[in-house]
Amino acid sequence: MQSIDRAMNVIKVLVSNSSENWLSITELSQECDLPVSSMHRLLKAMSLHGLIQQDGQTKQYGLGNIWLEYGLRMYDKMDYISQIRPELERLMNKVEESVYLSQPIGMESLVIERIDSEKSQIRVYDQLGSRVPMHIGAANKAMLAYMPYNQTKKIVDTLLPTKERAAFWDILQETKTKGHGISHSERTEGTCSVAVPILNHFGEVHGAVSIGFVSFNLTDERLDFLIKNVMETGNRVSAKLGYRGP
Repeated sequence: MQSIDRAMNVIKVLVSNSSENWLSITELSQECDLPVSSMHRLLKAMSLHGLIQQDGQTKQYGLGNIWLEYGLRMYDKMDYISQIRPELERLMNKVEESVYLSQPIGMESLVIERIDSEKSQIRVYDQLGSRVPMHIGAANKAMLAYMPYNQTKKIVDTLLPTKERAAFWDILQETKTKGHGISHSERTEGTCSVAVPILNHFGEVHGAVSIGFVSFNLTDERLDFLIKNVMETGNRVSAKLGYRGP
């Protein structure tokens, strides 16, 4: 029981530690009131089970991706999708395009829900469970723009060559200023997407809602219409997760 208590204490510290959620072994030892040697053994055991992970460069510790895996399996029991799906369906019916719900997982995002419009003759879609590198697509840019700086920097530095980073940071700044992300032919030629982040009650990025559509005959009026509706949907979904604004 003592080991379980100690492990849960580490998890609680990592979850509640500011917005970055990465700590050194010394910091964890101090927070959990354990000797470094004891903490080292505990972290080693937790790593074997995927409960935590260690950054290869900084040597700091954070939560393991297994928590997201368990979370995905618990969605139905937690009534998560049933809370959000009506908003996605409402958006799909309004814009008559494919709508997606994505969630960040390390250096990638995971498509966890998709609703297609039967009225759309040409559908743009990613399969459920598809993984997309975090620097690609409107949904991922929207999430990166609202993540803590250090978390975003780590992803940008890992995925992009040095010469491309400055321009990418400009895109993220513009995304946050406008409140939405946009993508043109990044993954498939002739397709576009617009997206907004979903924020939880802590103001943390929980995911993103996006609309996928073809660029053929796309007018400024149509694009403004899609952006307006995805932003309204994002606000309602975030509110359902407890977000009350900055």
